[in-house]
Amino acid sequence: MPKKNVNDENLEELNETNQTESELKEEINNEQPASEKLSDEEKIRTLEAEVANYKDLMLRKAAEFENYKRRTENEQVNLLKYAAESLIIKLLPTIDDFERSLSHISEETDVQKIKEGIQLIYNQFLKTLNEQGVQKIESVGKPFNFEYHEALMQRPDDSVPPHTVLDELETGYIYKDHVIRYAKVIVSEE
Repeated sequence: MPKKNVNDENLEELNETNQTESELKEEINNEQPASEKLSDEEKIRTLEAEVANYKDLMLRKAAEFENYKRRTENEQVNLLKYAAESLIIKLLPTIDDFERSLSHISEETDVQKIKEGIQLIYNQFLKTLNEQGVQKIESVGKPFNFEYHEALMQRPDDSVPPHTVLDELETGYIYKDHVIRYAKVIVSEE
């Protein structure tokens, strides 16, 4: 037998090691994880349970969303329904003052005092409206502006420039930055 040199022995050992490694890899590949060891029926049952859980979760989320939607719709309806409540509460003292004035008007003989009382109530009412953002449109003596005025008629007047508001038939009002009623006016002709 020929004599083996050291390199040949190392090569044989290396081949044996490679064989063992490849055998180990093959064994590892042949072994299946626990989930793969289950039979097909067990896999189906497991997946059906998962599907049932997801379906239940989806149904719960859909129900929660519907409840949320219904709740917000009710809140919006109530918000619109009772939007004027704060204004009405602020107007109630003015109504109380009118009632007190009306109850004492038959006893009062001085017309000037009645007039002063009505003026006080009117000022209180305007103050409440101003606090809410409602303002009168000042028109008389101002140039006609179609954004604030509605001309009902024209009248010749040489004392003012043409298209100047001469008289106001109905007062206009602005709520915050929006005209809620145009002032009905008489305008000077050219």
